Amino acid sequence: MGDALDWLARQTALLVASLADPVQLVALVSAALAGALVIISAFVKTMIPLRWLAVASNVGFIVYGLAHPAPLMVVLHAVLLPANLWRVGQMVRLTRRVNASVADAQQLEIWLRPYMRAKSYRAGQRVFGVGDEADRLYFVVTGTVELPEVGSRLQAGQMFGEIAFFAPDRRRSSSARCVTACQLMSIDEDTFRQLVYQNPDFGLEVVRQIAGRLSADVMRLSHKTAGQEGTPPASP
Repeated sequence: MGDALDWLARQTALLVASLADPVQLVALVSAALAGALVIISAFVKTMIPLRWLAVASNVGFIVYGLAHPAPLMVVLHAVLLPANLWRVGQMVRLTRRVNASVADAQQLEIWLRPYMRAKSYRAGQRVFGVGDEADRLYFVVTGTVELPEVGSRLQAGQMFGEIAFFAPDRRRSSSARCVTACQLMSIDEDTFRQLVYQNPDFGLEVVRQIAGRLSADVMRLSHKTAGQEGTPPASP
């Protein structure tokens, strides 16, 4: 019991001495704030605020490491700080671009290029077929792509292959064929999921475009059905 009291007294004396030293006081406050931010980050669900909390905690631990001093802590958080700043900048730029895409949806492909893979296709070459696994989402960069089963053609700036991402069986309900020589860009499912998790606005914009595509398909089929019903029977 006496040893415990002596240890507590020594620690209290060290704390009082630290509080009397301005440099050590800055170190303790920085460490306390950084630790509090780490705890808060455990309850944050969206990525941009989480990254900002990580940046702030990095700064706090760097200040503590310089004032205490703790060289290893300084090195660790000095490495993490630019990585977190880069990710914050990347997410903020994507958020602005996705928000702007509401006014100009064709720009979505350009802004997502850092996350996508480009591939050239010959005229007549198939991109995917009915029943294929939906593992990628596509944008048309140049050329024309036909969806035969749907009866539509896509031009530069348009997205396709996204509906099957949300289908229960994850299978293509239509094939895609390049009418002309095309350059397509695609994004895989894992990257797509990360972008949706990091930036919910991106997911909302994709859902908006899917809804627009489905509405257009329904209207096209309705007009086609109405035209067939209004066609007079052929003469014998």
